Amino acid sequence: MDAVIQIAALATVAAVCAAVIKKQTPDMALVLAVCAVALVLFAGVGILRPVRTLLDTLAQRAGLSAAVLGPVLKTVGTALLTRVTAELCRDAGERGVASAVEMAGGACALVICLPLFEAVVQLILDLL
Repeated sequence: MDAVIQIAALATVAAVCAAVIKKQTPDMALVLAVCAVALVLFAGVGILRPVRTLLDTLAQRAGLSAAVLGPVLKTVGTALLTRVTAELCRDAGERGVASAVEMAGGACALVICLPLFEAVVQLILDLL
């Protein structure tokens, strides 16, 4: 709970500072926003460590290999990073770049999931 309060405080202070600075120097406001996003993401990763531990434990008990769980977690991370990056591009007024980031993120997610698709196809073939 403390981490969420710290993240919320950081984000609020950064947003207010960026709004004040934006009138004078919009470029610096964007740099401040990017730095704030990086700090929030870094703090957010630390919060998710217990979730990763629990998922690893559940996967081990269920007999799932890392080849199954890894792509799912990587895809979720890719989706989150893509969303944040696209929103930053939109805030900077670069809607075209934001769309390109979203398309590239989707392509990366597809590539990350290829081992999972292969495992599903192999399972189906083994059942036949």
